[in-house]
Amino acid sequence: MISAADPAVVLRAFNRGMGLFLFLVLVFSGCSEKKQADFPFHLTGTTMGTTFSVKVSVLPDGLDTDELKQDIKHTFHDINLTMSTYLPDSELSRFNRHTGIDWVSISEPLGVVLAEAVNVSELSNGAYDVTVGPLVNLWGFGPGKESPGIPSEADIQTLVQRTGFRMVELDESGQRARKTNPALYIDLSSLAKGYAVDRVTELLVNRGIDDYLVEVGGELKLGGGRANGEMWNIAVEKPEAGIRAIEQVLQLTDVAVATSGDYRNFFESGGLRYSHTIDPRTGRPVSHALVSVTVLDASAMRADALATALMVLGPDEGFQLASKHQLTVLFINKRGEGFETLKTAGFPAGNG
Repeated sequence: MISAADPAVVLRAFNRGMGLFLFLVLVFSGCSEKKQADFPFHLTGTTMGTTFSVKVSVLPDGLDTDELKQDIKHTFHDINLTMSTYLPDSELSRFNRHTGIDWVSISEPLGVVLAEAVNVSELSNGAYDVTVGPLVNLWGFGPGKESPGIPSEADIQTLVQRTGFRMVELDESGQRARKTNPALYIDLSSLAKGYAVDRVTELLVNRGIDDYLVEVGGELKLGGGRANGEMWNIAVEKPEAGIRAIEQVLQLTDVAVATSGDYRNFFESGGLRYSHTIDPRTGRPVSHALVSVTVLDASAMRADALATALMVLGPDEGFQLASKHQLTVLFINKRGEGFETLKTAGFPAGNG
């Protein structure tokens, strides 16, 4: 349980646009504003179509906090200009509009994120795929869609043939990329925010900061602990529609955390439930008992992509993959009227 004086970060899984993202809320149960002011550095704002929060519990002597704020904002600004699908002049938007199959020079940050996307796609045998956006839109779960619905089999198969991570080719040494299908559309929202978390964390560490919590749109990375020397409390939300409750609380440090959930955004038709999580391999919503997956990793970018991949794979295939590759993961499966939790080796014990 969380005591009245303990801050906890609550991980909640939601859907935004084509992909899953986390919404983390820093909760101070019964705490006063003075408790929140215990952070000598706290910067919040908006970026990449969502919110961010950077908290530092211990600052090095002589650090210029105004300069640090500007450097953090510039970092977010640069990443947004590189990977946004909402900004028409971003590097990714220009790449998506490119109608040829020739090689295109790309920046180092875009190359890093695309390479990680391909790595996780390969690892998961296509369960993770940053080209799945058109299929998500087809089922009515994409941005701007008023109501989801069941598309025709012909439309599903048409888009399945027009999507696929193997249509993205990278030349990492030459810092180039190309689409073998000119119509391919890439959306990096499922790991670009994690990349931003990793970049800001790197910035903090380079300034001598060891005790921090960085969050962008729900992607989280933390180091050290609070000013009192205790580790950070991370609360995993109970995966149950219609309520807000905590499944368990983890005490963590020096790790990134990502959670994907499948229990809030869906529609029902003909007595069947259709999830917003689309399996890129079939073009259809997933149908299995896994309702929430939480991944711990050194990289927030990788943790987020893995959480999405495992959510698609489901309780059996996902657990097998996580165990085989020694991933640190908590699976929560629906069992009758309740839930069953499974952890891979190394996942910490929680309270609650």
